Amino acid sequence: MIATLALVRDDWEAGHRRLERASRDVDQAATLAAQVDLISAELRRRVGSTFTLEMLAEAYVGADVWVRQAIEEQAPTPGWARTIAMAGDAAFHIYARGAVDYAP
Repeated sequence: MIATLALVRDDWEAGHRRLERASRDVDQAATLAAQVDLISAELRRRVGSTFTLEMLAEAYVGADVWVRQAIEEQAPTPGWARTIAMAGDAAFHIYARGAVDYAP
């Protein structure tokens, strides 16, 4: 799981970097922030507030499905389908900082 964890953390970090760049567009910033907030709330529900990076990585498996469903149901905006992978990875990256075993 260590190698897999390193790979998913790389994905999360890359998504966060893409989100930061995309958020410079004022028109897109609020939409992206809403998506990340929604995904983070869903992570709190699914993983809880006390978790390890491994637990978070397990939640990442299949996240593309539940992230899409959550956004589709609660925060659909024009073009949302193009940004959910980036927002999802960024949300996981941000949420990972709260893991009991987090290290940069």
